Amino acid sequence: MSASAFLDRLGASIDEDLMADLADTALAVESVLSQQMRSDVPLAEKIGRLTLEAGGKRMRPALVALSAHATGRPFDRSRAVQLGACMEMVHMATLVHDDVIDEAATRRGVPTAAHAHGNTASVLSGDALLARAMVLLADDGDLQVIRLVSRAVVEMAEGEVREVASRGVFHLGLDEHLAILRMKTAAFIEACCRVGAMVAGAPQSEQDALGQFGHHVGMAFQVMDDMLDYQGDPAKTGKPRATDFREGCATWPLIDLSGTEDLSPWAAVFGNGVTDDQITSLVERMELAGSFRRVLHAAADDVRNAKQALSALPESAARETLAGVADFVLERQA
Repeated sequence: MSASAFLDRLGASIDEDLMADLADTALAVESVLSQQMRSDVPLAEKIGRLTLEAGGKRMRPALVALSAHATGRPFDRSRAVQLGACMEMVHMATLVHDDVIDEAATRRGVPTAAHAHGNTASVLSGDALLARAMVLLADDGDLQVIRLVSRAVVEMAEGEVREVASRGVFHLGLDEHLAILRMKTAAFIEACCRVGAMVAGAPQSEQDALGQFGHHVGMAFQVMDDMLDYQGDPAKTGKPRATDFREGCATWPLIDLSGTEDLSPWAAVFGNGVTDDQITSLVERMELAGSFRRVLHAAADDVRNAKQALSALPESAARETLAGVADFVLERQA
């Protein structure tokens, strides 16, 4: 896998000079990540490298760099690299912890740390990854950046706790679900974009514009996750269809359908031994009722709002690429 699968997926839509710069930045981020996996504790290093080598889109460091470029101001690339690596390590730590919570055996076709080395070592190694990310953040030394990222991490963690508290609630309210999505995903994506703007010394108006972009991209990303969980190809998503339902998590397609139809047979097996045939039947009802169409429309609204936020920035290849990022989120299949 390349240093940034995320940039690869955007492909030819990126300006050639910008792509070269972003590719160099992505390689530098990967180098920092590799260095940060080193540990005097062999098992901690093994789990860190297992998580790193599982790959991923590297979307968060790419957003830091792209946001800095989109301001049109010169910036310190080494700061963008270090802070991009910091944001990716926070994300990696959450994945290690998520796999413990979800009892996941694989991620992207690779055995999870929890499956390979047990829950205890995985949780502690995830803690170590998060702590190392905070060291990178402290090394940057900008108190505004430190405060922003720290608050985003708190919000993300509390969003995960809020989601755990909602497990098993079949008739979850849409407002509650959207609050969870905002906290656990959108807040951190917003922080990535704001960090990029801050690295470039952008004025508050541009920081806010990029923050709004990140918020809406993060919301669209999670809303699409809700839909892909039911409609996605397991070979591409890397997890069984309707994983959320199987784990007792009500997401937007189910919330939409349960507001109009009697789903008593499915409520009885929510997070409790649902069969593949029952999932197939549920997905068919979602399709017939228009649930997927409405969820996709909501994601498209977020994408439009994200692109509208970019109008506050100067025209540039980076701004156009960020618009392409928003479109990518809507079109992705995994």
